[in-house]
Amino acid sequence: MTGYQQARWIDEDKLEPLIFEKSQEGEAGSSPYPEPIEEPDLPKELLREKLSLPELSESEVVRHFTRLTQMNYGIDSGIYPLGSCTMKYNPKISEDLAALEEASCLHPSQPEGTVQGALEIMYRLEEFLAEISGMDRVSLQPAAGAQGEFLAMLITRAYFESRGEERSEVIVPDSAHGTNPASAVMAGFSVTVVPSNERGRVDLDAFKDSISSDTAAIMLTNPNTLGLFEDQIVELVKAAHDVGALLFYDGANLNGILGKTRPGDMGFDMVHFNLHKTFGTPHGGGGPGAGPVGVKKELEKFLPTPLVGYDEENDFYYLDHARPDSIGKIQSFHGNFGVLLKAYAYILLLGASGLVEATEAAVLNANFIQQKLLKTNGYELKYDSDSPCKHETVFSAEPLKKEFGVTAKDVAKRLLDHGVHAPTYYFPPIVPESLMIEPTETESKEELDRFINALKSISEEASSNPEKVLSAPTRTAIGRLDEVKASREPILTWKMYSRKRE
Repeated sequence: MTGYQQARWIDEDKLEPLIFEKSQEGEAGSSPYPEPIEEPDLPKELLREKLSLPELSESEVVRHFTRLTQMNYGIDSGIYPLGSCTMKYNPKISEDLAALEEASCLHPSQPEGTVQGALEIMYRLEEFLAEISGMDRVSLQPAAGAQGEFLAMLITRAYFESRGEERSEVIVPDSAHGTNPASAVMAGFSVTVVPSNERGRVDLDAFKDSISSDTAAIMLTNPNTLGLFEDQIVELVKAAHDVGALLFYDGANLNGILGKTRPGDMGFDMVHFNLHKTFGTPHGGGGPGAGPVGVKKELEKFLPTPLVGYDEENDFYYLDHARPDSIGKIQSFHGNFGVLLKAYAYILLLGASGLVEATEAAVLNANFIQQKLLKTNGYELKYDSDSPCKHETVFSAEPLKKEFGVTAKDVAKRLLDHGVHAPTYYFPPIVPESLMIEPTETESKEELDRFINALKSISEEASSNPEKVLSAPTRTAIGRLDEVKASREPILTWKMYSRKRE
């Protein structure tokens, strides 16, 4: 926040006015039309006497929107440690490439011969993602990670229907992402939740007790939502395959293992990618997004139509619509090409060794934060504090709540006063007063130190002046919006998805 901004908000006791409120009759910017424009020949019933548009000079319009941007916070402003949502910096060269006329002005209905370059990029991106994940074929069509999950569940349903099997159940761990059970239910399955053990991994005995011949799929994230690697993954996969179930890999945390191991090598049958989480495409703001899905060979025929094919003899890329066993389309046309192009550029920019280095840096950054906060009063790890984490770490602010009445929500809001975006809080719900922190590989040690020092400062304030934390934020454009008592627990819990085996 600049001094000018702060003074403006304090003096006027209001935010930046609406542009209509700033309007002054007679004010106008420069016009590109020096001469009056002839009135178009339109039916009278379509004509209006006057447009209710604000009247401002060009400088006032520019200043208005500049001030609005200064009230916002984004990855270009500072660290965005949203655990499991990986809001990392996006290379601007990828944005420039996607904005090129050759990419941005394409139309999905153009003849294939006129879009060979675009089809080649999609074909090569499919190959990259297949190699990275250990899958055999990839569809780029899903428009988001959650849609990728849903597609995987539709493929699961189609697979068992093709075999004449009726399976109705999908298993998810209690540390899974919330969209996992939703995707399964939308595809027509019921959901059984298996608990984590005291180490924060899937309880293997409970898992084996839950699976049966009625189990269609298991949805797992590895590393899991606690940032811990499922070190019994081989046993979990074997138990699932022994009853004929499929394994789906939620790719939300692929950033923690990229180049080190592959879901396909662990035994997974399907995987979805969140391109914004691992491959540097934008995230948030309502889209567009991309959540490609990769599958093993036996599931390839169920992928959405079309896939990009390549005629080697004629050196020609084409859209393969002749897929009789396909589940159909998951969205219109062929995927969000601009986002796919950015991911393709990111992979080429880093190369194989660069992608490995990105994972190593992400894991190092997360462990740096974990070790520093372990020595800070007020924050504790509920699971396996002796084990290194992967790309993220999940702390509990429960000690602050018990001793000073300061909750994870209060900590998150106070972080805003330090000019730092808050991490995800109250998720996963198996950690009370959780703060899920993922620094990503794109943050420097100086930025990590700033974030850690902010959390330390808040812990000290909680003991010396808790009201300062409870009333935060006070230095942002808008103050605290949620005035619910700080002691209130989050309403949404995994209980709504759980059911006991009969």
